Amino acid sequence: MPTGTVKLHRVLRAPPERVYRAFLDAGALAKWLPPYGFTCKVHHLEAKVGGIFKMSFSNFNTGSGHSFGGEYLELVPDEKIRYTDKFDNPNLSGEIQVTVTLSKVLCGTEINIVQAGIPEAIPVEMCYLGWQESLLQLATLVEPEIPG
Repeated sequence: MPTGTVKLHRVLRAPPERVYRAFLDAGALAKWLPPYGFTCKVHHLEAKVGGIFKMSFSNFNTGSGHSFGGEYLELVPDEKIRYTDKFDNPNLSGEIQVTVTLSKVLCGTEINIVQAGIPEAIPVEMCYLGWQESLLQLATLVEPEIPG
């Protein structure tokens, strides 16, 4: 039964439009979303309300992995992304709800993430650890100012 919730807060040195795009671009997601030691393959991504996505993470050391997907419920450009997540593994049943809120601040973007309905089989502290690693990788993607 899904029970866990994680809440994360960060400030990134990047404009909201760049952070927003990093959540909805397949290539960007594959680069920053998987926690350390994992690779990601985005199989499908339709970034619109009602659109769906499908991806998988693979453990680089063992080759084992898991796949998941969901639906975009709300997209407010440069401000908010709300989507569902569902694992393909029947032992990880339930629907996770994720809300990402972006706010422009003096030095970049304040980001708040709430992930609710995490399956009981997944320790919440592991979700926190994974998200912390992912958000560090997100920062390395969106913060550099590279001339075009």
